[in-house]
Amino acid sequence: MRIAYLDCVCGISGDMTLAALIDAGADLETIVRGIDSLGLPDVKLHVETVVKGGFRALQIEVEHPEQHAHRHLADITKLIEGAEELTKSQKRLALKIFQHIAEAEARVHGTTLDKIHFHEVGAIDSIVDIVGAAIGFDLLGVDEVISSPVPTGRGRIEIAHGICPVPAPGTAELLKGIPLVDLPIEAELTTPTGAAILKALVTRYSALPPMTVEAIGYGAGGRDFPDRANLLRLFVGESTTLPESDEVIQLETNLDDVSPEVIGYTKQKLFEAGAAEVFTTPIQMKKNRPGVLLSVLCRPSDIDQMEEIIFTETATFGIRRSLMQRSKRARQSCVIETPIGQLHGKLGWRHGERPLFTPEFESCAKIASERRIPIREVYRTAEQAFAEHLETVFEQHDHDHDCSRDHDHDHDDSHDHDCGHDHDHGVGHSQDHSHDHDGGHQHDHDHSHDHDAGHDHDHSHDHDHDQGKKKKKKKH
Repeated sequence: MRIAYLDCVCGISGDMTLAALIDAGADLETIVRGIDSLGLPDVKLHVETVVKGGFRALQIEVEHPEQHAHRHLADITKLIEGAEELTKSQKRLALKIFQHIAEAEARVHGTTLDKIHFHEVGAIDSIVDIVGAAIGFDLLGVDEVISSPVPTGRGRIEIAHGICPVPAPGTAELLKGIPLVDLPIEAELTTPTGAAILKALVTRYSALPPMTVEAIGYGAGGRDFPDRANLLRLFVGESTTLPESDEVIQLETNLDDVSPEVIGYTKQKLFEAGAAEVFTTPIQMKKNRPGVLLSVLCRPSDIDQMEEIIFTETATFGIRRSLMQRSKRARQSCVIETPIGQLHGKLGWRHGERPLFTPEFESCAKIASERRIPIREVYRTAEQAFAEHLETVFEQHDHDHDCSRDHDHDHDDSHDHDCGHDHDHGVGHSQDHSHDHDGGHQHDHDHSHDHDAGHDHDHSHDHDHDQGKKKKKKKH
């Protein structure tokens, strides 16, 4: 599973998040095209390399004309929905972030969502930061976002409603349920935009999780602190934990007035939205009407999105939901070499067992078509190649282990010996796997790819500008 870890050592803001995403590999040109499609006049995004506390990082600045208007949630929704360069998932994530902000502001000011208007967060630079962050996370293709506990800072700041303590009321509302830490700095370290990004994306808060790091992005804040670098670190890579159980939501609805074509289309949309599984079961309903039970398995965070699709496409009157505990094998995509070519597949394993291999249908079908052989033969070849390779690995381990034990008796105890056995499986994986085997020996299988985690950018996206624009520089 691909994860992103936000290391909020000096808090988090929208511009720091966007800068860290770009530094970690999110394509700048794609982000700029998405921002341009919002139709905001005379907006220019500057990305430059800076040094904070002795460390290189990227810093974001948004240049735009002077503005005085305050936007409502409906205005921002219309802006995002009309952006042709944004994908559905990017729009959905950006709107989710703004929705959290609107709900927090409405609660703080004692009003409703339709009446709330954004001040600082409705400014052009904040819109750019939020939409850019939504694009960036989508481009990196992460399945889960994890964060460290979050420092808020100390002191007082001036906002549109006057002087208030840190964190500001709207920020504090957004931070409910998020573990906070104290950092003795007289400044606002976590902004409303940063808090909303955490609220919308982060599933859990912890120290750096077990992972194979592929890229690290550094996003710089605008302020300089004497004893520490004002940076947000973003780690991106593959999880190396063995998740043998988790929780899933099962959604169910009975349908007796929907055509098979509509059900098929609905299943397709549910899968595209991230459903883990969608299936149908024939049922007999009231008055002996034949019907279909539509069942969906999804993550708890995806309930609203899945239910919206079902309600919209089927016109059902109700959806049942239940939380289910699921035992499972950990899984990982891989590539295996065979006599007939490279084949893609999935590895599945539980703690203490040898991994299982399942070839991917599309990969097998391609080889079968190219070589004009039965697809069953391709499947057999792939499974046999993996089995032979696995046996070779374990035979090599047993040999090395015996030699290591004999070798240890011939040396003085003052020497250190490495009891780990490293095996190159020759199977392309996107993460490192550690398997525990009988005898108490740890075997590290290196399945990692090399990635260039350093991205030095000094870009600007130029437009023709009218007179009267100003460069807004954020201080965080």
